[in-house]
Amino acid sequence: MSTQPIVIKVGGALLEDTQAGLALLQNIRQIQQTRPVVLVHGGGPLVETLMASLGLTSKKIDGLRVTPDEHMPYISGTLAGSANKALCALAIQAGLTPVGLSLLDGNMVQCDPLAEKYGAVGTPHAADSQLLDSLLAQSFLPIISSIGSSNDGRLLNINADQAATVVAQLLGAELLLLSNVPGVLDEHKSLLSELTATQISQLVEQQVITDGMKVKTDAALAAATTLNRAVTIANWAAPLEAILANTTGTRITHTPATDGE
Repeated sequence: MSTQPIVIKVGGALLEDTQAGLALLQNIRQIQQTRPVVLVHGGGPLVETLMASLGLTSKKIDGLRVTPDEHMPYISGTLAGSANKALCALAIQAGLTPVGLSLLDGNMVQCDPLAEKYGAVGTPHAADSQLLDSLLAQSFLPIISSIGSSNDGRLLNINADQAATVVAQLLGAELLLLSNVPGVLDEHKSLLSELTATQISQLVEQQVITDGMKVKTDAALAAATTLNRAVTIANWAAPLEAILANTTGTRITHTPATDGE
């Protein structure tokens, strides 16, 4: 039986569905009996709600939200604070022992500013696994928010998919990208069990994969390329055992360029 760690990324929308969150964490408790698990989360909806209530707005460039440094106290407070602790509290309710973390803790992930035009948005790089190795060896559940820091101490907002990919890279882990969709659907709305880069490109061209699903497949393909192994897009309501057995969800595989266009 595999003892390879599993990194599970969940979007902020899970925090709006307590019942689904609790069910997932109870399932994680079962899986944790045989394999270490790390949970990485975003929190976009919570950030949007807070920013709107404060009368703060930001624009997007190339699909990335510009994050002024003066917004970071609110963003880090939401992601590393309220969102992270809400998930930790649910984990306790599910019978787990969580440890709430951010990417910067234990120097697990180093981050660099992406480009000045994006503000405090960063790119993550795997650094030191010692803290996570220690926590997993003691059966803790690390719950990691996507807040990082540059070497000069500047807080940075990191894309949660990229954050999860780097944590999986750090641990040599299997990566699951979970959201409120079952996976990638074909033109007949049937679930596709596996997709290569070439097939994804074709489905995008045919406008079968669009909008939010394109963002998900792009992230999964980037992760599969970085990790050099398949990454699964699936529904957080599906049993993790079924996702890990490849009986539900969509496996995104990285195929070498020699496989053709």
